[in-house]
Amino acid sequence: MIVGVALLLLALTPALARAASELLATVDGQEITADEVDKSVGAPLMKLQEQIYNMRRQKVEAVINERLLAKEAAKRGISVAALLDAEVTSKVGLVTEQEIEKFYQANKARLKGEESQVRDQLRTQLQNQKLAAQRDVFLRSLRSQAKVVVNLKAPPVFRAQVTTDGAPFRGGAKAPVTIVKFEDFHCPFCKRSQPTLEEILAKYGERVKLVHKDYPIDQLHPGARKGHEAGRCANEQGKFWPYHDKLYINAPKASPENLKAYAQEVGLDVAGFEKCLSSGRYQVAIQKDIEEGTRAGVTGTPAFFINGRVLSGAQPLESFVRLIDDELARAR
Repeated sequence: MIVGVALLLLALTPALARAASELLATVDGQEITADEVDKSVGAPLMKLQEQIYNMRRQKVEAVINERLLAKEAAKRGISVAALLDAEVTSKVGLVTEQEIEKFYQANKARLKGEESQVRDQLRTQLQNQKLAAQRDVFLRSLRSQAKVVVNLKAPPVFRAQVTTDGAPFRGGAKAPVTIVKFEDFHCPFCKRSQPTLEEILAKYGERVKLVHKDYPIDQLHPGARKGHEAGRCANEQGKFWPYHDKLYINAPKASPENLKAYAQEVGLDVAGFEKCLSSGRYQVAIQKDIEEGTRAGVTGTPAFFINGRVLSGAQPLESFVRLIDDELARAR
Protein backbone atom coordinates (compact mmCIF):
# COMPACT_ATOMS: atom_id res chain seq x y z
CA MET A 1 0.00 0.00 0.00
CA ILE A 2 2.79 2.42 0.98
CA VAL A 3 4.73 1.65 -2.19
CA GLY A 4 1.59 2.25 -4.26
CA VAL A 5 1.02 5.63 -2.64
CA ALA A 6 4.69 6.48 -3.10
CA LEU A 7 4.56 5.65 -6.83
CA LEU A 8 1.41 7.70 -7.26
CA LEU A 9 2.97 10.70 -5.52
CA LEU A 10 6.09 10.26 -7.63
CA ALA A 11 4.01 10.65 -10.74
CA LEU A 12 2.20 13.65 -9.30
CA THR A 13 5.23 15.51 -7.87
CA PRO A 14 6.03 17.58 -11.01
CA ALA A 15 2.39 18.58 -11.32
CA LEU A 16 2.30 19.55 -7.65
CA ALA A 17 5.31 21.77 -8.12
CA ARG A 18 3.78 23.50 -11.16
CA ALA A 19 0.49 23.99 -9.39
CA ALA A 20 1.86 25.57 -6.22
CA SER A 21 -0.29 28.69 -6.62
CA GLU A 22 -3.24 26.95 -8.26
CA LEU A 23 -6.67 28.25 -7.29
CA LEU A 24 -8.37 25.41 -5.42
CA ALA A 25 -11.60 27.05 -4.31
CA THR A 26 -13.37 30.33 -3.61
CA VAL A 27 -15.66 31.40 -0.80
CA ASP A 28 -17.76 34.46 -1.68
CA GLY A 29 -15.03 35.50 -4.07
CA GLN A 30 -12.14 34.89 -1.64
CA GLU A 31 -9.54 32.58 -3.11
CA ILE A 32 -8.08 29.43 -1.54
CA THR A 33 -4.82 28.55 -3.27
CA ALA A 34 -2.57 25.50 -3.18
CA ASP A 35 0.06 27.64 -1.43
CA GLU A 36 -2.31 28.34 1.44
CA VAL A 37 -3.36 24.71 1.81
CA ASP A 38 0.21 23.43 1.56
CA LYS A 39 1.22 25.54 4.56
CA SER A 40 -0.87 23.22 6.73
CA VAL A 41 -0.06 19.94 4.95
CA GLY A 42 3.45 20.86 3.84
CA ALA A 43 5.31 18.72 6.36
CA PRO A 44 3.54 15.38 5.70
CA LEU A 45 3.41 16.05 1.95
CA MET A 46 7.12 16.83 1.73
CA LYS A 47 7.88 13.88 3.98
CA LEU A 48 6.22 11.56 1.48
CA GLN A 49 8.01 13.24 -1.42
CA GLU A 50 11.35 12.87 0.38
CA GLN A 51 10.59 9.21 1.06
CA ILE A 52 10.04 8.68 -2.65
CA TYR A 53 13.23 10.52 -3.49
CA ASN A 54 15.24 8.61 -0.88
CA MET A 55 13.98 5.26 -2.17
CA ARG A 56 15.07 6.13 -5.68
CA ARG A 57 18.36 7.72 -4.58
CA GLN A 58 19.37 4.70 -2.50
CA LYS A 59 18.61 2.37 -5.40
CA VAL A 60 20.46 4.57 -7.91
CA GLU A 61 23.54 4.68 -5.65
CA ALA A 62 23.40 0.93 -5.11
CA VAL A 63 23.23 0.24 -8.86
CA ILE A 64 26.10 2.70 -9.52
CA ASN A 65 28.25 0.88 -6.96
CA GLU A 66 27.34 -2.53 -8.38
CA ARG A 67 28.33 -1.47 -11.87
CA LEU A 68 31.58 0.15 -10.75
CA LEU A 69 32.57 -3.01 -8.90
CA ALA A 70 31.55 -5.27 -11.79
CA LYS A 71 33.53 -3.17 -14.28
CA GLU A 72 36.67 -3.17 -12.11
CA ALA A 73 36.39 -6.90 -11.43
CA ALA A 74 36.04 -7.62 -15.17
CA LYS A 75 39.05 -5.39 -15.87
CA ARG A 76 41.15 -7.49 -13.47
CA GLY A 77 39.66 -10.79 -14.58
CA ILE A 78 38.38 -11.73 -11.14
CA SER A 79 35.01 -11.98 -9.39
CA VAL A 80 33.47 -9.07 -7.44
CA ALA A 81 33.89 -11.09 -4.22
CA ALA A 82 37.61 -11.54 -4.95
CA LEU A 83 37.91 -7.83 -5.73
CA LEU A 84 36.36 -6.87 -2.40
CA ASP A 85 38.62 -9.33 -0.59
CA ALA A 86 41.67 -7.74 -2.19
CA GLU A 87 40.68 -4.08 -1.83
CA VAL A 88 38.60 -4.08 1.34
CA THR A 89 38.91 -7.11 3.62
CA SER A 90 42.68 -7.56 3.28
CA LYS A 91 43.31 -3.87 3.97
CA VAL A 92 41.34 -3.66 7.21
CA GLY A 93 43.13 -4.56 10.42
CA LEU A 94 41.43 -6.43 13.21
CA VAL A 95 39.79 -4.41 15.94
CA THR A 96 42.11 -4.12 18.92
CA GLU A 97 41.25 -4.66 22.55
CA GLN A 98 42.25 -1.04 23.14
CA GLU A 99 39.63 0.16 20.63
CA ILE A 100 36.97 -2.01 22.27
CA GLU A 101 37.95 -0.74 25.72
CA LYS A 102 37.82 2.89 24.62
CA PHE A 103 34.35 2.51 23.09
CA TYR A 104 33.11 0.46 26.06
CA GLN A 105 34.21 3.01 28.65
CA ALA A 106 32.78 5.92 26.64
CA ASN A 107 29.37 4.24 26.31
CA LYS A 108 29.28 2.05 29.41
CA ALA A 109 26.22 3.74 30.92
CA ARG A 110 24.12 2.92 27.85
CA LEU A 111 25.33 -0.63 27.20
CA LYS A 112 23.17 -3.39 28.64
CA GLY A 113 23.94 -7.05 29.22
CA GLU A 114 26.81 -9.19 30.46
CA GLU A 115 30.13 -7.43 29.88
CA SER A 116 31.78 -10.28 27.98
CA GLN A 117 28.86 -10.54 25.57
CA VAL A 118 28.72 -6.76 25.13
CA ARG A 119 32.43 -6.69 24.30
CA ASP A 120 31.99 -9.47 21.71
CA GLN A 121 29.16 -7.52 20.13
CA LEU A 122 31.30 -4.37 20.11
CA ARG A 123 34.12 -6.26 18.40
CA THR A 124 31.79 -7.32 15.60
CA GLN A 125 30.21 -3.87 15.35
CA LEU A 126 33.53 -2.02 15.22
CA GLN A 127 34.97 -4.51 12.72
CA ASN A 128 31.96 -4.04 10.43
CA GLN A 129 32.36 -0.27 10.70
CA LYS A 130 35.98 -0.57 9.59
CA LEU A 131 35.01 -2.76 6.64
CA ALA A 132 32.24 -0.37 5.62
CA ALA A 133 34.59 2.61 5.82
CA GLN A 134 37.22 0.88 3.66
CA ARG A 135 34.56 -0.18 1.15
CA ASP A 136 33.42 3.44 0.89
CA VAL A 137 37.02 4.56 0.30
CA PHE A 138 37.43 2.01 -2.48
CA LEU A 139 34.12 2.92 -4.11
CA ARG A 140 34.99 6.63 -4.01
CA SER A 141 38.27 5.78 -5.72
CA LEU A 142 36.47 3.86 -8.47
CA ARG A 143 33.92 6.64 -8.84
CA SER A 144 36.63 9.28 -9.23
CA GLN A 145 38.00 7.34 -12.21
CA ALA A 146 34.63 6.92 -13.91
CA LYS A 147 32.23 9.35 -15.52
CA VAL A 148 29.18 9.20 -13.25
CA VAL A 149 26.30 11.60 -13.88
CA VAL A 150 23.28 11.51 -11.56
CA ASN A 151 20.24 13.30 -12.97
CA LEU A 152 17.87 12.44 -10.12
CA LYS A 153 16.42 15.72 -8.82
CA ALA A 154 15.66 16.24 -5.15
CA PRO A 155 12.14 17.45 -4.25
CA PRO A 156 11.60 21.01 -2.97
CA VAL A 157 12.76 21.36 0.63
CA PHE A 158 10.09 22.10 3.23
CA ARG A 159 11.38 23.79 6.38
CA ALA A 160 9.20 23.96 9.47
CA GLN A 161 9.59 26.98 11.73
CA VAL A 162 10.81 26.00 15.21
CA THR A 163 12.33 28.34 17.77
CA THR A 164 15.56 27.66 19.67
CA ASP A 165 15.93 30.77 21.84
CA GLY A 166 16.84 29.86 25.40
CA ALA A 167 16.67 26.09 24.82
CA PRO A 168 19.58 23.95 26.07
CA PHE A 169 21.97 22.89 23.33
CA ARG A 170 25.22 21.07 22.63
CA GLY A 171 27.68 21.63 19.80
CA GLY A 172 28.51 24.85 18.02
CA ALA A 173 26.52 27.93 19.03
CA LYS A 174 26.87 29.30 15.49
CA ALA A 175 26.84 25.96 13.66
CA PRO A 176 25.54 25.92 10.07
CA VAL A 177 23.29 22.97 10.94
CA THR A 178 20.82 23.05 13.84
CA ILE A 179 19.09 19.84 14.93
CA VAL A 180 16.05 20.49 17.11
CA LYS A 181 14.87 17.36 18.90
CA PHE A 182 11.41 17.04 20.43
CA GLU A 183 11.55 14.22 22.97
CA ASP A 184 9.71 12.46 25.79
CA PHE A 185 12.08 11.23 28.51
CA HIS A 186 9.98 8.07 28.98
CA CYS A 187 9.76 7.25 25.28
CA PRO A 188 11.80 4.08 24.52
CA PHE A 189 12.42 5.23 20.95
CA CYS A 190 13.82 8.53 22.23
CA LYS A 191 16.14 6.58 24.51
CA ARG A 192 17.22 4.43 21.57
CA SER A 193 18.15 7.52 19.56
CA GLN A 194 20.60 8.91 22.14
CA PRO A 195 23.68 6.92 21.02
CA THR A 196 23.02 8.06 17.44
CA LEU A 197 22.93 11.68 18.56
CA GLU A 198 26.23 11.17 20.39
CA GLU A 199 27.74 9.79 17.18
CA ILE A 200 26.50 12.86 15.28
CA LEU A 201 28.11 15.23 17.78
CA ALA A 202 31.36 13.27 17.65
CA LYS A 203 31.34 13.23 13.84
CA TYR A 204 30.46 16.87 13.16
CA GLY A 205 31.66 18.73 16.26
CA GLU A 206 31.12 22.48 16.06
CA ARG A 207 29.40 22.19 12.68
CA VAL A 208 26.22 20.94 14.37
CA LYS A 209 24.08 22.45 17.11
CA LEU A 210 21.80 19.99 18.94
CA VAL A 211 18.84 21.67 20.67
CA HIS A 212 16.48 19.99 23.13
CA LYS A 213 12.73 20.67 23.21
CA ASP A 214 10.21 19.08 25.58
CA TYR A 215 7.41 16.91 24.21
CA PRO A 216 6.11 14.64 27.01
CA ILE A 217 3.10 12.62 25.83
CA ASP A 218 0.83 12.40 28.85
CA GLN A 219 -1.48 9.77 27.32
CA LEU A 220 1.41 7.32 26.93
CA HIS A 221 3.79 8.39 29.71
CA PRO A 222 1.89 10.21 32.47
CA GLY A 223 4.99 10.41 34.68
CA ALA A 224 7.27 11.96 32.06
CA ARG A 225 6.20 15.59 32.36
CA LYS A 226 7.61 15.96 35.89
CA GLY A 227 10.94 14.70 34.58
CA HIS A 228 10.88 17.42 31.95
CA GLU A 229 10.25 20.02 34.65
CA ALA A 230 13.19 18.57 36.58
CA GLY A 231 15.36 18.88 33.49
CA ARG A 232 14.48 22.56 33.25
CA CYS A 233 15.39 23.03 36.91
CA ALA A 234 18.72 21.28 36.32
CA ASN A 235 19.28 23.67 33.41
CA GLU A 236 19.01 26.59 35.84
CA GLN A 237 22.21 25.30 37.44
CA GLY A 238 23.96 24.57 34.15
CA LYS A 239 23.52 20.79 34.45
CA PHE A 240 20.81 20.07 31.91
CA TRP A 241 22.71 17.51 29.81
CA PRO A 242 24.03 15.36 32.70
CA TYR A 243 20.51 15.37 34.16
CA HIS A 244 19.04 14.64 30.71
CA ASP A 245 21.27 11.55 30.51
CA LYS A 246 20.27 10.40 34.00
CA LEU A 247 16.58 10.62 33.10
CA TYR A 248 17.10 8.44 30.04
CA ILE A 249 19.35 5.91 31.75
CA ASN A 250 16.83 5.41 34.59
CA ALA A 251 13.55 5.88 32.67
CA PRO A 252 10.74 5.55 33.53
CA LYS A 253 11.71 6.06 37.17
CA ALA A 254 10.63 9.61 37.96
CA SER A 255 9.26 9.70 41.49
CA PRO A 256 10.14 12.76 43.60
CA GLU A 257 12.77 10.64 45.36
CA ASN A 258 14.23 9.53 42.01
CA LEU A 259 14.39 13.06 40.65
CA LYS A 260 16.08 14.27 43.84
CA ALA A 261 18.59 11.38 43.68
CA TYR A 262 19.50 12.26 40.08
CA ALA A 263 20.05 15.87 41.19
CA GLN A 264 22.48 14.69 43.85
CA GLU A 265 24.27 12.41 41.40
CA VAL A 266 24.95 15.18 38.87
CA GLY A 267 26.09 17.64 41.55
CA LEU A 268 23.15 20.04 41.78
CA ASP A 269 22.30 22.24 44.73
CA VAL A 270 19.51 19.90 45.81
CA ALA A 271 17.66 22.44 47.96
CA GLY A 272 17.51 24.90 45.07
CA PHE A 273 16.50 22.12 42.70
CA GLU A 274 13.62 20.99 44.94
CA LYS A 275 12.42 24.56 45.39
CA CYS A 276 12.38 25.02 41.62
CA LEU A 277 10.59 21.73 41.00
CA SER A 278 7.91 22.30 43.64
CA SER A 279 7.18 25.79 42.24
CA GLY A 280 5.96 24.38 38.92
CA ARG A 281 7.35 27.42 37.16
CA TYR A 282 8.25 25.54 33.98
CA GLN A 283 4.87 23.95 33.34
CA VAL A 284 3.82 26.71 30.94
CA ALA A 285 7.13 26.64 29.07
CA ILE A 286 6.90 22.87 28.55
CA GLN A 287 3.34 23.20 27.27
CA LYS A 288 4.55 25.86 24.81
CA ASP A 289 7.16 23.41 23.50
CA ILE A 290 4.44 20.80 22.99
CA GLU A 291 2.18 23.24 21.17
CA GLU A 292 5.03 24.49 18.98
CA GLY A 293 6.00 20.93 18.08
CA THR A 294 2.42 20.04 17.21
CA ARG A 295 2.13 23.08 14.94
CA ALA A 296 5.37 22.07 13.23
CA GLY A 297 4.02 18.60 12.50
CA VAL A 298 5.17 16.50 15.47
CA THR A 299 2.83 13.54 15.95
CA GLY A 300 5.09 11.33 18.04
CA THR A 301 8.55 11.15 19.57
CA PRO A 302 11.33 11.46 18.85
CA ALA A 303 10.94 14.11 16.14
CA PHE A 304 13.87 16.00 14.67
CA PHE A 305 14.10 19.18 12.63
CA ILE A 306 17.41 19.52 10.78
CA ASN A 307 17.49 23.17 9.75
CA GLY A 308 13.71 22.81 9.74
CA ARG A 309 13.65 19.59 7.69
CA VAL A 310 11.58 16.92 9.40
CA LEU A 311 13.01 13.54 10.40
CA SER A 312 10.71 11.39 12.53
CA GLY A 313 11.45 8.42 14.75
CA ALA A 314 14.58 6.69 16.00
CA GLN A 315 16.34 6.87 12.65
CA PRO A 316 19.71 5.26 11.86
CA LEU A 317 22.82 7.42 11.69
CA GLU A 318 22.77 7.33 7.88
CA SER A 319 19.44 9.17 7.73
CA PHE A 320 20.86 12.04 9.79
CA VAL A 321 24.15 12.09 7.88
CA ARG A 322 22.36 12.42 4.54
CA LEU A 323 20.43 15.51 5.64
CA ILE A 324 23.30 17.06 7.59
CA ASP A 325 25.73 16.64 4.70
CA ASP A 326 23.16 18.12 2.33
CA GLU A 327 22.69 21.14 4.61
CA LEU A 328 26.45 21.62 4.97
CA ALA A 329 26.79 21.51 1.19
CA ARG A 330 24.02 24.10 0.82
CA ALA A 331 25.75 26.31 3.42
CA ARG A 332 28.95 26.21 1.39
